[in-house]
Amino acid sequence: MKIALVSPYDFTWPGGVTAHISQLAAQFTGRGHQVKILAPHSPSRDAPENENFVPLGRSVPIPSGGSVARLTLSVWLDHKVRDFLQRERFDVVHLHEPLMPVLPLTVLRHSTALNIGTFHAVHGRFRNYGWSHPILKHWFKKLDGCIAVSPVAQEYAGRFFNADYQIIPNGIDVDFFSAPKAPMYGLDDGKLNILFVGRMEKRKGLRYLLEAYGRLKWDFPNTRLVVVGPGTPDRDCYRVMSERNLQDVVLVGGVQYEDLPRYYQSSHIFCSPATGQESFGIVLLEAMAAGKPVVASSIEGYSSVLQHGSQGLLVPPKDSATLAEALSFLIRDPGMRLQMGAAGRDTVEKYRWDLIAGRVMDYYTSLMETADGVSRQRVL
Repeated sequence: MKIALVSPYDFTWPGGVTAHISQLAAQFTGRGHQVKILAPHSPSRDAPENENFVPLGRSVPIPSGGSVARLTLSVWLDHKVRDFLQRERFDVVHLHEPLMPVLPLTVLRHSTALNIGTFHAVHGRFRNYGWSHPILKHWFKKLDGCIAVSPVAQEYAGRFFNADYQIIPNGIDVDFFSAPKAPMYGLDDGKLNILFVGRMEKRKGLRYLLEAYGRLKWDFPNTRLVVVGPGTPDRDCYRVMSERNLQDVVLVGGVQYEDLPRYYQSSHIFCSPATGQESFGIVLLEAMAAGKPVVASSIEGYSSVLQHGSQGLLVPPKDSATLAEALSFLIRDPGMRLQMGAAGRDTVEKYRWDLIAGRVMDYYTSLMETADGVSRQRVL
């Protein structure tokens, strides 16, 4: 089968959608399919070492949903995309965030293949379908099938575009995060490590974790908070650290993907206090794969992968007092940490990428079997 995987986001910058596409491409290629990845790029950055990557359009950074989306807004892509699709004659064109500008919409406009759209997110300026969905409905009709990565992503897209969405979650490289790794230098000195992993964006809720840590540090002086993620903490975070004179807060910054498992495995509790706008919980799954108990906000995207009291604890978002209580409970009870870590390790097995990719491929096949004769002949 010949498959195009389309990303609206710059493929030279790390992100959840680009990682999802990379994993699908690797799985499909390993099964003998021909795969091309179509995505914008930044000429100033090194392109991914992937012979199947096709750069289309220079990206520009655009604020979106408390983050920065690097998209291409090039109006010159039309002929290039049309000619490329005519030349390649894909059997399946799988568009991730299919209604985002400009690349996915351009590909969708010219594609004559079986078109699949995966909806990942639940927020953001370019995903605010409220004002744009009357226009986008025309292009939405070109989708032969729709996937949502979680119930909340399905609910958001379904408000504006009625369809029979197939829920297929993100996957995770379970073995990569679970295989024993050497602890990070300086984090194996006997202190109990609480780990945060995420971009330094307000919606990730680091401020509330710092406030919670300030509450529990007095009672548990042998604890450390390790903050991993690109960017710089905002003013509120620095204010909390300054006002409370917080000690043992390690601001690591961005790290290489290869080092992430070492941080997870060097921790004793993982905490993600995001305030909302999360359609899924990849970092939660990464922590579970490493066998760590999780304390996270009780937002829809997280509740879909973590059951309160099983793999960890869910607390109301923006509630630093309750967050501190949940962390204190696990600090006091090492047996419960082990029990929840083991439950998470069992749970994460169903998110293995080979299983997720298999579900996506099965979805392709089911749509092809119900498609018209022209589509079936093109594949066979």
